[in-house]
Amino acid sequence: MPINATTSPPAQQRQPQPDGALTAPAAGCVDLQVNGHGGVDFSALTLSVDGVRRATRALTDQGTLAYCPTVITAPLEVYRHNLPVLAAAMAAPDLARHLPGVHLEGPFISPHEGARGAHPLAHVQLPSIALFDEFWDLAQGRIKLLTVAPEQPGAAALIEHAAARGVVVCIGHTQADAATLEAAVAAGARLSTHLGNAYPAQCHPRDNAVWWQLACDRLSASFITDGHHLPVPFIITALRAKGVDRFIVVSDAAPITGLPPGDYETMGVPARLEPSGRVSLRGSRDTLAGSGSTMRACMAHLASLGLLTPAELRRVSVENPLQLLGLAPAAVGAPPVC
Repeated sequence: MPINATTSPPAQQRQPQPDGALTAPAAGCVDLQVNGHGGVDFSALTLSVDGVRRATRALTDQGTLAYCPTVITAPLEVYRHNLPVLAAAMAAPDLARHLPGVHLEGPFISPHEGARGAHPLAHVQLPSIALFDEFWDLAQGRIKLLTVAPEQPGAAALIEHAAARGVVVCIGHTQADAATLEAAVAAGARLSTHLGNAYPAQCHPRDNAVWWQLACDRLSASFITDGHHLPVPFIITALRAKGVDRFIVVSDAAPITGLPPGDYETMGVPARLEPSGRVSLRGSRDTLAGSGSTMRACMAHLASLGLLTPAELRRVSVENPLQLLGLAPAAVGAPPVC
């Protein structure tokens, strides 16, 4: 039964499971937000089709059957090199079913500290239909998701334009007010990107963009359930607010996922990968730079909380992301929905 604001949390009815005792479907998950894996960085100029292939093979081995390679806020030359590379990878016969489309997480985000997260300020851009169309052409029309801060000038027009092309427009890296969020949804925004993260630490406790998005029934939302990004009470609250049908698990896996713990340069920033899998900016542990987890680990943590049945775990990790993308399971190599 979906969790909503009028039901008691299933945690009161089910005993928590040992970590990993109950996981996502063994056949595989669908991840809408992967920044890279094993040192392969989808936002680095070194990206190649072979690199995408290595990352994809590693991810499928770890239970991520299909995913959206994510390009974060970066210099324009990165988009001009990497989007054609990703389009070529998506056309490769051995990769096509695993790569449903690109997620552009930027550059049209908030430039402000906190909302910007680990994205480099120097490369944030104002929303631009012309620039988006350039990205669209570079990616050969394979952009599936676009994360935008709706308070930025020109955002409403871009949201409407991208949505008309069939792109799932996401609200993220934002500190928009209620009226602006309402306008974004009216213009066609359908998803909140990793809700609960990339938001200023100092904000109004009741009147803020996180609560508004949780309350909006017209928005689905993605959540990073890796054990580092969100405390358990927030996950419970999000499940109650969104219900199982609008809750989507993502990994937000950093390119250093799968590497030994240590200090790295990743996605254009200095980061530290801890033995626990936590990834943060060096010198600023409270600023996370993606996660060090795949969907398998995220789903194991969520399952360990005892909040969802196996069927509901499948819903938030396979069925919901496919439905959002408008794809049948066979289109991405996912198992049949049952």
